[in-house]
Amino acid sequence: MNAPTAQPALGLLLDVDGPIASPVTRSIAIPAITRDLVALAAAGVPVVFNTGRSDAFIRDEVVGPLIAAGLPAGARVHGVCEKGASWFSIGPEHSPGGMSEVQVDETLAMPADFAAEMEQLVADEWSDLVFFDRTKRAMVSIEQLTTVASAAYLARQRALDEQAMEALVRRGLGVRRLDDVRPDAAGEVQWRVDPTIISTDVESVHLGKDRGAERALELLDADGARPLAWRTVGDSRSDYAMADWLHAQGHEVAHVDVRPADGVPSTPYPVLTSATGAIHDEAGAEFLAGWAAQLLG
Repeated sequence: MNAPTAQPALGLLLDVDGPIASPVTRSIAIPAITRDLVALAAAGVPVVFNTGRSDAFIRDEVVGPLIAAGLPAGARVHGVCEKGASWFSIGPEHSPGGMSEVQVDETLAMPADFAAEMEQLVADEWSDLVFFDRTKRAMVSIEQLTTVASAAYLARQRALDEQAMEALVRRGLGVRRLDDVRPDAAGEVQWRVDPTIISTDVESVHLGKDRGAERALELLDADGARPLAWRTVGDSRSDYAMADWLHAQGHEVAHVDVRPADGVPSTPYPVLTSATGAIHDEAGAEFLAGWAAQLLG
């Protein structure tokens, strides 16, 4: 496609679980979300999904619905998965399945023996609660079964996370989980155990939503002009790193928090929440509809 020269008025950098996909069904449960994403992308708004999910999950749960809803060729839509470890472009011109070839930063991948140990641990001790996500290319992710109540999962998550940390420490590696920091013999920390409301990700400390934002800009620089302003959207405190990074790079940005009950931090940029009190994908749908109405009339 020929790269557009005019700067788009708005760019969207979107977490997937929560704002786009329901944290209950793990899929796009509100059809208006797909409709408005396609309408915005067709109008020239750059859309980048910045997620901890794998490219396989995005292919099945996001790309498929977008293509089915009529996403046009040449739209500036991209995916950054595993918090910056893999990335690709999205559109009907990419085949098969509407995605370009997935690029992976292998230097950020978890040790293969650790991943194998965690998969076996889940099979032996935790299969009533979680499953091991075999689609991840760099991270190790262990996710709550959809048949398990959230409260039951969260009550046991910390014990599972502890086993993951112990497995890394046993290998002589440094690891942190929130405020629990266990450096290696040289005082270094290479890996992070990152709990969410539906999963635990074990990942390089060099991955994160800020790294994903950096990847997003690289993708957009290759296909056109950067937007005049950004809206980042997420459902956890770690998602603020998208807006933090963009702001630090001099971009105009506001962050949309679709689960503000976690606490809204003080930021040098605006933070937006649903005026109706909606959360998760219902709030995501509200904001997408509002941007579509504002930009498309």
